[in-house]
Amino acid sequence: MLEVLDHPLITHKLTLMRKKETGTKDFRENLDEIAELMAYEICRDLPVRPIDIETPIGPTTGYELSKEVVIVPILRAGVGLLDGIRRLVPTAKVGFIGMYRDEETLEPHEYFAKFPKGLDEAIVMIVDPMLATGGSACDAISLIKERGAKNIKLICLVGAPEGVKAVTEKHPDVDVYLAALDEKLNEVGYIVPGLGDAGDRIFGTK
Repeated sequence: MLEVLDHPLITHKLTLMRKKETGTKDFRENLDEIAELMAYEICRDLPVRPIDIETPIGPTTGYELSKEVVIVPILRAGVGLLDGIRRLVPTAKVGFIGMYRDEETLEPHEYFAKFPKGLDEAIVMIVDPMLATGGSACDAISLIKERGAKNIKLICLVGAPEGVKAVTEKHPDVDVYLAALDEKLNEVGYIVPGLGDAGDRIFGTK
């Protein structure tokens, strides 16, 4: 399933991020705020269970999350989405995955992976600002499935149709959430109109 979160505040902040004159500080702050806004919408279907509590007036039944949430940024740009989501779900645990692709075999290889226990029972949110070709996202999903994850959501800021198609065809059981679905990829694999290299713009490495 693909869902584009077409919210006025998300659209406004994403427009600020797209501008080429937007500096690292404003880019990072708007990304952080969009992540929180997206998380609010994405968490609408999180399962809850009843719990008996006491208010200052008397007993009642409330509700609490019934499954753990695990956020997994794809290094390095995915880290830019982490704090915004954790602010909304402060009990979420965090895993990290870093990958590179062998230039000869084209096989993905992890260079870093660290996950909390219980992925098989958790709701796993894989986060990365850009969904371009879909290669990294597909590989990350596969590697996390190998560790037992069953309920996976992919959260990206901007996606290209090519990347969405790749992920939904290879992993039809994974829900994909975007702030915007852009036009296409250019000849060197950048999203058009996109917002440039998200990692460089988040960390000021350009």
